[in-house]
Amino acid sequence: MRCRSRALLARAIFGLLLCVAAFAGYALTFPELTGRVVDDAGVLDASTKAALERKLAEFETNTTGQLVVVTLKSLEGTSIEDYGYQLGRHWQIGQKEKNTGALLIVAPNERKVRIEVGYGFEGTLTDAVSKLIIENSIIPRFRANDFAGGIGRGVDDIIQAVSVDSDEWKARAKQRPDDQPGLVDLLALLFFLFIFIMIVRSVARQGRGYAQAGAGRRRGARGPVFLPIPGSRGSSGSSWSSGFPGGGGFSGGGGSFGGGGASGGW
Repeated sequence: MRCRSRALLARAIFGLLLCVAAFAGYALTFPELTGRVVDDAGVLDASTKAALERKLAEFETNTTGQLVVVTLKSLEGTSIEDYGYQLGRHWQIGQKEKNTGALLIVAPNERKVRIEVGYGFEGTLTDAVSKLIIENSIIPRFRANDFAGGIGRGVDDIIQAVSVDSDEWKARAKQRPDDQPGLVDLLALLFFLFIFIMIVRSVARQGRGYAQAGAGRRRGARGPVFLPIPGSRGSSGSSWSSGFPGGGGFSGGGGSFGGGGASGGW
């Protein structure tokens, strides 16, 4: 029961983060989807990258799933949860009808890692299973500066969790002790709610200012007034876009994401 309530609370916090991002009006830029391994941070050597590509291609051929590894130069000031959600939807990883896509995201500069899970994998690659993989298989190797080993082991565990050993992974995840009590989560939720309210009030005041200025223009027979739309910043960057064609003969299959998964740091 506690795990379920914590999952719901995490989704609520995540939803507030998305609202904050929309009202703040910033746009993220994403690396090009050049293959199943996008090493934008340059932490993998050529042989490791090629071996991962073969393994991920085999997984995609033998199952309905699609798993992509990406290392990032920067999270651009946002959380890895927000970046991962938007990146998954932007690249459209996973089959369109089944949404069986997943991302293993590594941000070395911020020392963050995340498994982003598409809707279709949320029943097997649960938040708890994703957390277990991150904490047991990935982070210990990252702390030893072994990015290739951590990513490789993470990929192996993700593939096992969604294809052959799903029930075993779920059972192992249930044996983990609960994290800190819910007070910390409640304080975090209240904090993000406060930030959200402040941003909404700021946007509302700005809107009233534009409306008053518009009334003055109308009295002065001047031009029309255009109110800004929260979340828009011209055409630069990409924000919650879709239909990315990919490069190098590889692309996502049209899958969708809802914020499922887990994150960690080292």
